[in-house]
Amino acid sequence: MSKDLTNSPIDRQNILNNQFALTEVEKAVGIRGVSFEGQSVVLKEQIADFLGVTVRTVDNYLELYTPELTQNGYAVIRGKRLREFKLAISSGDAHETDFVNIGKTSQLAIFPFRAFLNLAMVVAESDRARLLRQLILDVVIDTINQRTGGRTKYINQRDDEFLQSSFVEENYRRQFTDALRDCVEMGNFKYAVYTDRIYVSIFKEKSQEYRKVLKLSERDKIRDTFYSEVLDVIASYECGFADILQKQKEVRGGKLTVHEVDQLFQEFEAQAHWTPLIEKARNKMASRDLAFRDALHLQLQEYVTPLQREDFDRFLGEKSKELSERLEEARDVMKRLKERG
Repeated sequence: MSKDLTNSPIDRQNILNNQFALTEVEKAVGIRGVSFEGQSVVLKEQIADFLGVTVRTVDNYLELYTPELTQNGYAVIRGKRLREFKLAISSGDAHETDFVNIGKTSQLAIFPFRAFLNLAMVVAESDRARLLRQLILDVVIDTINQRTGGRTKYINQRDDEFLQSSFVEENYRRQFTDALRDCVEMGNFKYAVYTDRIYVSIFKEKSQEYRKVLKLSERDKIRDTFYSEVLDVIASYECGFADILQKQKEVRGGKLTVHEVDQLFQEFEAQAHWTPLIEKARNKMASRDLAFRDALHLQLQEYVTPLQREDFDRFLGEKSKELSERLEEARDVMKRLKERG
């Protein structure tokens, strides 16, 4: 989908928290800063010159976006830090003309690269900023595709918790379908009906609606695309509701009608202990799919938040792996789990 970074703080923060894409953007931009406190920083005058706007324009945006920019490293330095910054300029290889006349100033606004990019993403009247935003979006897409081999559809499987969650859910899935078979007076259609009831209860979408959002083909298995947190909640639903069906069948002395099963499910999903688990699953699905798959779940918009740096490392970093690699490494583990099950 088309992203307008000037009016989307979530999209901006997702980019700024993606250290892999940020490294590539910094190489491409090549703005010259001074090394200070372990990172390269620039000043307002440099940013104004780079974006082709006035310093006053930069100041206007600073007033509007101070909290967001501060979160991403923008700071006003004084006293000892300012003296150390001036020393860094004089002892480094930076051209002092790039840093204007700061000799007599008592405070100074500095921008690490993240804060500079943050500012460039909100400046609307600069053609250079617009081109930079397009570069940023292109680099982000390329970086994610490069690190996932173009398989963002299955980026969930790169999580080191996916394999076990998937295996556990498969076991509880069998328990659930067996309970439907043995306890519910309805044809084979019941498997699809009550699977969708679980999906709607957890993430507000039926299976076909979910397929459309992720643009899955009929050959794609939906559960292969779920994040581990979503699989865990689904497994809990399947395990818990299967147990209820079995017990109610024993009480009734025979199979349950559709009306009875529907009533049981309404009571089951309304239990208060589900609330924090469901909210977490919705947040993970909505936020990660928007950042990694460029897929927006309209029913879950209120749950979208920026991903943290740990999320990018979890799915794009050194610890993330293709499922085939994990399967190879986990053969013995899977064997033990099967024996235990």
